[in-house]
Amino acid sequence: MRTYLAIALFLIAKTAFGIEAADKVVVIKSEKMLYLYKEGRVLASLPVVFGANPEGHKQQEGDERTPEGSYRLDFKKPDSAYHKAIHISYPNTDDIASARRRGVSPGGAVMIHGQRNGFAWAAPVMQDFNWTRGCIALSNEDMETVWQSVRPGTPIEIVPQAPKHSLQAQRP
Repeated sequence: MRTYLAIALFLIAKTAFGIEAADKVVVIKSEKMLYLYKEGRVLASLPVVFGANPEGHKQQEGDERTPEGSYRLDFKKPDSAYHKAIHISYPNTDDIASARRRGVSPGGAVMIHGQRNGFAWAAPVMQDFNWTRGCIALSNEDMETVWQSVRPGTPIEIVPQAPKHSLQAQRP
């Protein structure tokens, strides 16, 4: 009886509180997809859009590129100008050094976020093209999934395309 009660409570809690906590986020730019992972299995795969100049790694402030590499989702911003936002730890020390060598600012304030506040109705159109200044944007509904699943400190890997050997086999 206790086993059934424990299973029932687990299922109720999972339903009430949403998706499981992810231990890794992977963004594959060529697929325009964000994957939430836990222990190597995909919890969710969500469509995303990027900066207006999506190809290549962010080089400097204002280039409208989304960074590529390994970062952390270091804090949540519920009071964003967009429907919730989670900060990506760009720029890292390599990004800063590279920008410094070129005499430019690396930029910052790169986030994962939903639609601009008041414009959720536009998501079906806005999610068809790259429109951010370098952030990763989702529909508000999908942003809720990410918001519930991600904790501050979760690693994020942003790659131009899927590695042929690792993530390919793990995706649904």
